Amino acid sequence: MIIKHADSKQPAVATLETLRKRPDATEAQKQSVDKELKILRAGIKGEEESAYLIDFDFKSSKMTAVIHDLRLEINGRVAQIDHLLIHRTLTVFVLETKHFNSGMKITDEGEFLRWNDYKKAYEGMPSPLAQNERHIEVLKDAFGVIDMPTRLGLRLTPSFESYVLASASARIDRSKKFDGSRIIKADVLLKTIEKQWDNESLLDTLGSMGKFVSTETIEAIGRQLCSLHRPIAVNYAAKFGFSDSPPSPPATPAPTPSTASAEIVAPVSEKPTSLACRQCGSNKISVQCCELMSCPVL
Repeated sequence: MIIKHADSKQPAVATLETLRKRPDATEAQKQSVDKELKILRAGIKGEEESAYLIDFDFKSSKMTAVIHDLRLEINGRVAQIDHLLIHRTLTVFVLETKHFNSGMKITDEGEFLRWNDYKKAYEGMPSPLAQNERHIEVLKDAFGVIDMPTRLGLRLTPSFESYVLASASARIDRSKKFDGSRIIKADVLLKTIEKQWDNESLLDTLGSMGKFVSTETIEAIGRQLCSLHRPIAVNYAAKFGFSDSPPSPPATPAPTPSTASAEIVAPVSEKPTSLACRQCGSNKISVQCCELMSCPVL
């Protein structure tokens, strides 16, 4: 049964893409954002591939509860768990997904190396097995704060199994001296678990059966763990040195009025029209209607 699906990572992708397009982004910032986007998308792809295969095998199971993408903060410690399977024997499978585009190598000393296709060389990486063991320590604290079934007055405690899931198409170069049996392809998880139980001793089998609980119980345990889920939103702007808000676009200048429209044309004043005598030029005249006048007007 599926108790929890993975949280959407698209808001984080959208935030990084927005930062990448900001006009104030430097080339160094763009390169850092591009690298983060590449890692994020690869992680999303790996988790989605593993989740699909896990759901295919366990979605209808009444024996196993499935939790995807569980982030815990317990007693000051943090665990980001990709996938969690809770079996009715109270066996908890803690699964860490690793997506390797170009392959992974495990040395005789247990060091994990991944192939850098750009540099054409192997480079070191944190041990996913050690990372998963730290997750289990936080999980133990989480199981300590939730309600657990009892038997004969004793509180039942789970057992933990750690596996690292690689892509079905990934290349894994294993060491003959280091036990890499906990590094498996995601598409053989169910077979690996079944094989593990087949190889258990009679004492181990009896111990597991002594903790056998109902389907309703593992569902209740799973939902209690999900109630402790503490998702986190990364402040990518602060991480890559961006200001809190993008710079405002420059203000559009007001249109400059043309010289013709700005020039004020002074009104042309006309001199008042006056009457004057054509012969003597005097304006001290009077108009008389008489044909005998020798000085006609105008």
